[in-house]
Amino acid sequence: MPDSIIETASHRQSGRRMFVLDTNVLMHDPTALFRFQEHDIHLPMMVLEELDHAKKGVSEVARNVRQVSRFLDDVIAGASKEAIDRGLSLPGLLDLHGEPVSGRLFFQIRPNRVAPPANLPGNTPDNDILSMVLTLQQDHPRGQITLVSKDINLRIKAAILGIHAEDYYNDQTLDDVNLLYGGTRELAADFWDSHGKALDSWKDSGRTFYRVNGPDLKNWYPNQGLFPVDDNAVFIVRQLRGEEAVIEILKDHSAPNHAVWGITARNREQNFALNLLLDPEIDFVSLLGAAGTGKTLLALAAGLAQTLDAKIYREIIMTRVTVPVGEDIGFLPGTEEEKMTPWMGALMDNLEVLAPREGGEWGRAATADLLSSKIKIRSLNFMRGRTFQSKYLIIDEAQNLTAKQMKTLITRAGPGTKVICLGNIAQIDTPYLSETTSGLTYVVDRFKDWPHGGHVTLRRGERSRLAEFASERL
Repeated sequence: MPDSIIETASHRQSGRRMFVLDTNVLMHDPTALFRFQEHDIHLPMMVLEELDHAKKGVSEVARNVRQVSRFLDDVIAGASKEAIDRGLSLPGLLDLHGEPVSGRLFFQIRPNRVAPPANLPGNTPDNDILSMVLTLQQDHPRGQITLVSKDINLRIKAAILGIHAEDYYNDQTLDDVNLLYGGTRELAADFWDSHGKALDSWKDSGRTFYRVNGPDLKNWYPNQGLFPVDDNAVFIVRQLRGEEAVIEILKDHSAPNHAVWGITARNREQNFALNLLLDPEIDFVSLLGAAGTGKTLLALAAGLAQTLDAKIYREIIMTRVTVPVGEDIGFLPGTEEEKMTPWMGALMDNLEVLAPREGGEWGRAATADLLSSKIKIRSLNFMRGRTFQSKYLIIDEAQNLTAKQMKTLITRAGPGTKVICLGNIAQIDTPYLSETTSGLTYVVDRFKDWPHGGHVTLRRGERSRLAEFASERL
């Protein structure tokens, strides 16, 4: 019996599959080599060639490519030619019996015998990868060969040729973005009737707390906003212990006497956001929302109140990824801050709202100088290795960051630093990122259980009636 038939039969019996990885998968996630559990991985020579071309530079892609090369070098180290032909074992998980469950890594060692149609349009590397998959299909007629690529057009071409192709799903935080934690929860109409029997309440430093019990509390998260259906009072979850929780009545920042740097909350979600931003016990806050929901304005107002008035933080640092919406305007002259200024239009627009209008021209100029001395604009390119102490760090347009970049930024936080992530996952400009793979989605999901983190999704636009009508109709 031919070796290919024996190998295919063993794959069919064990449920193992064969995956051919495109270059962009490894560029996006270097650990993809170890993410396929007991299944086998085939790497075309064209993938190794493209990795070699992309290894130079200091970009995130170049770093990922060099990491892939190191992983491959570790796997292939000391292996003989015969072992490489048989497939190299990849590190994997353990099964129920404690035995390692891992697939094998195969390299293309023979020329492709099956070629796609001669008139197939496209570049040579993609067609070379398709040829390898077609050759594998011929060698393993009963095995399931899957091409894994983040290139939609390559997957379409594969489907046209009868090749099963899939996106790379392992980097997805959620299967559906609609499952993303929203930060608020509506209480049932009978909540107090069903949970008020063992209700305990007390006051501490002017703050009102309640201790509630019940099975519904298992679905709550720390620092989650709670609001009854037909009541103006809003609460926040302070402690969770199984079916017991301590909740607190939130300060109403919609009232003028509780304004923050002249800004009042215009809806329930903005009130939740201001409470999280002003809480010194919360070190990480993420705000999601469409354009005009007030993310940047709320974050800046709370930052100025705690930097200039309360003196909790020494300065505000604002940064964002520099991904242009249209054509790139090219190199920008000046210092780091001057180069970043064109990308910080949102900061300047909101500072105009927050700067006081009274005091005459001299007073406004003095205020502008004071604000500029306390607000620093920094580039993401120079964040690695830094440590921010007692800073109020705002990461704007965070939906364009990968999970790895987000980790790099947040781990810059030193003692006394608060990190604010702002973004709209419906407006992603970075290639190969989607709503389910964005770094912003990643941190919202990972921080939802942390007692010192908070999140709010702002749903109502407050920019203008024109902007609200345009967002609904256009």
